[in-house]
Amino acid sequence: MTPRRSLVDPEASRFSGAKLEDFQGKLYDLCKDHNGCRFLQKKLEDPNGQYLQTIFDEIHPHFVELMTDPFGNYLCQKLVERCNDVQRTAIVDIIAPHLLQICLSMHGTRAIQKLIEFLSSSHQIKSVTNALRPNVVALIKDLNGNHVIQKCLNRLSAEHNQFIYDIVSDNCIEVSTHRHGCCVLQRCIDHAVETQKNQLVQVVTHHALPLVQDPFGNYVVQYVLDLGEVPYSDALVRRLMEHVCDLSVQKFSSNVIEKCIRVSEPETRRALIDELIDQSNMEKLLRDSFANYVIQTCLDYADQDQKAQLVDRIRPHLASIRSTPYGKRIHSKIQREQQQTRYAQRQQHHHSLHYHHPPTLRTSSSAITASSASPYHPTYQDDTNMPSATSTLPYSVNLLGNAHPLYPFP
Repeated sequence: MTPRRSLVDPEASRFSGAKLEDFQGKLYDLCKDHNGCRFLQKKLEDPNGQYLQTIFDEIHPHFVELMTDPFGNYLCQKLVERCNDVQRTAIVDIIAPHLLQICLSMHGTRAIQKLIEFLSSSHQIKSVTNALRPNVVALIKDLNGNHVIQKCLNRLSAEHNQFIYDIVSDNCIEVSTHRHGCCVLQRCIDHAVETQKNQLVQVVTHHALPLVQDPFGNYVVQYVLDLGEVPYSDALVRRLMEHVCDLSVQKFSSNVIEKCIRVSEPETRRALIDELIDQSNMEKLLRDSFANYVIQTCLDYADQDQKAQLVDRIRPHLASIRSTPYGKRIHSKIQREQQQTRYAQRQQHHHSLHYHHPPTLRTSSSAITASSASPYHPTYQDDTNMPSATSTLPYSVNLLGNAHPLYPFP
């Protein structure tokens, strides 16, 4: 019979009940071992902090290497949390010349983000930001490094993260047209104070034309439009106004033009739709796989008079585009709109034919004479001529019932 294998890890068992003194002088090697690293982390969690200085003294010269180690980076994070200001300053001074290398590492980026969370003096902040400054664009475009920049946006004050806004503004197109960069720029807007937001939006607006045509840059422009701030969106839309037709037939920019139509102020929207109505190549727009969606959005958001003009421009081409998938949608949209208009007109006409004033018991004296022949519709000029409660009524209550227009009876 095969003996059952023990589920206890022999490597882990050698740390069971062990003392830190047993490994003194070998702590650097323990940092790079799974079980050894866990052992040291538990020692750092001691509420009295009695092991902190011993561990720090042995490993802090190796911080650059350990921050990028699969196991060592966890101990570095724990040490950054637990150490005092003097120890943390020593760590910052050691890693600052190697910050780019650490940030680009999948393990190092976590350790640096933890360090940024716990920076506790102006010297530490200045050392880290000065080390990051020459490499902001490279970090933004990196899979791991961009999270370090985002952590700076999240944790540092506007004064201390202004260098990021300045560098992003100077390199707007390069950052915005990158897979990670477009996301970082949006986070820049989220964390910005008013002056920083104005700075970024002005730069994005200036470069709006190339950005809207880019697979990633168009998202930055749409993000500004979605802020819902009229001065921002109005300036952006007017920047694109003269190129609306060309932008409507492109994959990425057509999405931006649709959003412009949706979020613009009424006056700006009219000017934008007018640009499309005035185009001589309406059939090309209707047949285009992207521009047809722009035309559909115009039909949804245009004022009634503009919608009528747009339909007049489209109608001559309906027969030729009806067989295309895009033409069918536009045709059905126009048809549905016309049906709704006709239905509303019929309802209005029907209402006007059946409109009447409710009956009144107070009329002129001439009306009293004219209507006195009918015993079932009495009229009274004033309250003195009204029959008393004991008078005999000129109609049968049982016959008329409480559904009669004169109920309750006078």
